[in-house]
Amino acid sequence: MNTLMSLQLLGPLLFGLVLLATGFVSGRILERRHYQRIIEAETRPGQVMVFSERLPPPELKPPHTQLVMGSVVVSVDYFKRFIAALRLLVGGRLNSYESLIDRARREALLRLREEAAALGADRVFNIKFETAAIAGRGRENSVGSLEVLAYGTVLIPQH
Repeated sequence: MNTLMSLQLLGPLLFGLVLLATGFVSGRILERRHYQRIIEAETRPGQVMVFSERLPPPELKPPHTQLVMGSVVVSVDYFKRFIAALRLLVGGRLNSYESLIDRARREALLRLREEAAALGADRVFNIKFETAAIAGRGRENSVGSLEVLAYGTVLIPQH
């Protein structure tokens, strides 16, 4: 009888551990691939330069300016969400969410640069970021996925 009850309790526990391990491994692999792709794109030669200054220097008066944007939605895996929930019990930094925000900001900036390059520009000024949680807001202190929008003013040179 005790053996049967032990097996009935052990099954859900093992299933939960397998799900956590699967989430951890797949999340790490996908995050590593995403970072590799971001680093490759960021180190590619001929990148559009981005500046946080509101206005370009006076000698760079372009004939045309335009708003450019880059947006990305990134989701956190269940393992990181689980770790963050445990961390909320004791307080402190939520490292598991920091990499999520870092990847989202860098990817949004890459997409902004792609849009600027498609316009033939080489510089973007007044770069700003907006962040919004778009899923997982039903529960308090929960972040399922977030959107990061990067925008700025591109200087389009005269051709």
